[in-house]
Amino acid sequence: MQIQPAIFETHEIRRVYDEKTETWWFPVVDIIQILTQSSDYQTARKYWKVLKGRLAKEGSQLVPNCYQLKMTAGVGDNL
Repeated sequence: MQIQPAIFETHEIRRVYDEKTETWWFPVVDIIQILTQSSDYQTARKYWKVLKGRLAKEGSQLVPNCYQLKMTAGVGDNL
């Protein structure tokens, strides 16, 4: 699978298309970074970690127990 960036306003969001399931995959941290107007990836990542913890304490079913998938930044580095 190859990363095909999408543009939202002036922000780039990484995405990968899985031809087998005909599904687009987007990193939630990229979306959070845009929605929270975070200055960098690490800030958005911390925000997501805190949010997941709060949702779990509330008993929310919105965040299932699943493995975190790795997606490269486009320059060969995993984020």
